[in-house]
Amino acid sequence: MDVRPSQRMRDLGVVQRGAGILTSTARAFDLPAEREEAERVVDELFAAIERIGQVHPFAKGMGIAAPQIGISRAAAVVQSAEPGAPAIILLNPRVTERSQEADEQYEGCLSFFDVRGMVPRPLRITVATTALDGSAVTTVYEQGLARLVHHEIDHLEGLLYVDRMEPGVEPIPVEEYRQTGRSWSYNS
Repeated sequence: MDVRPSQRMRDLGVVQRGAGILTSTARAFDLPAEREEAERVVDELFAAIERIGQVHPFAKGMGIAAPQIGISRAAAVVQSAEPGAPAIILLNPRVTERSQEADEQYEGCLSFFDVRGMVPRPLRITVATTALDGSAVTTVYEQGLARLVHHEIDHLEGLLYVDRMEPGVEPIPVEEYRQTGRSWSYNS
């Protein structure tokens, strides 16, 4: 019997669409006071990425937000598709600037993995986060990385990618998406 991708993710501990935690705003960390709690949540996110990565390859990189593993805290981890690139840890992230230039690409989500959707996103975003020591950090992300980071920040704000799709556009079954055989492409 073939197991649906969403069931496989559920079995790996990923909260599935329909759960209230996915549509609620995650609680920010008070850093550095909650440093140990933030580190614990980040460790759990890395453990989830490890579990998921063993059963599904992610050619375009992947990310996971704490609400997706049942923790309503403002933490997410993004793993770039770039081999050997360090993971990006996002604590209390906020998009502070977005470029006017945008594009539409297919996105998937571990919380409803049976479909993919065409989502418009800015090609460049500026993100403010909080470091474990409480200091503010600002980083600019571009193209595919901007898309991944923006997707995870949306999770922390209670948004799913379907909330960003154009009116009238529906997600397509993953089987249909696989036949497109396209990875994200950007004209640089």
